[in-house]
Amino acid sequence: MDGFERRKERIKENIRQAALELFSSYGVQKVSVSEIAKKAKASQVTLYNYFGSKDELLREVIMTVLDKNLQEYIKTINSDLPFPEKLKNFITERTSELAMLNTDFLKSMMSDDPIIRQLAEDFAKNKFIPLMLELIQSGKAEGYIQHTISNEAILLYINMFREGKHSDTFLKLESNQQLFKDITTLFFYGLIGKSNETVD
Repeated sequence: MDGFERRKERIKENIRQAALELFSSYGVQKVSVSEIAKKAKASQVTLYNYFGSKDELLREVIMTVLDKNLQEYIKTINSDLPFPEKLKNFITERTSELAMLNTDFLKSMMSDDPIIRQLAEDFAKNKFIPLMLELIQSGKAEGYIQHTISNEAILLYINMFREGKHSDTFLKLESNQQLFKDITTLFFYGLIGKSNETVD
């Protein structure tokens, strides 16, 4: 990559990061393109040249959030922690991240926009679900999950949970953090059968 390409990528990353910070704090609707450009120290023309529209920028920001979360999940799953601790870390990190996001931004991430939905479905199919199956296989190997439960049933369980996230209840997570934590605990510890300790 030559100097021009490196500079271009640096500017694009600055714009994505500025948009993420503003969307996370104020929501998508209340943030203007000019505010994003100002925070990124770039012109609006540059922003439109690189991303085309605010909607396209939003899609890239959402993929940035998903990829960042994926790296955290991989780090947790590949750690030397026992299976229950991995689940606990997964739950608490996920809940903590959600608590920091603006409700409007969360709603955008769970949008019915066909492009965003397709991005989320591709991410789940090609990255998130294989990672979850890896975690589940380790749970089986360590004796925490029954071997009689098929991977197909577990995948269906995961998909049911994901679809539920599009409900109105989940779109009000800012005021229902305890509810989300309870549901997530049920999601994971339901596979085990019981929780050996509560999630703080």
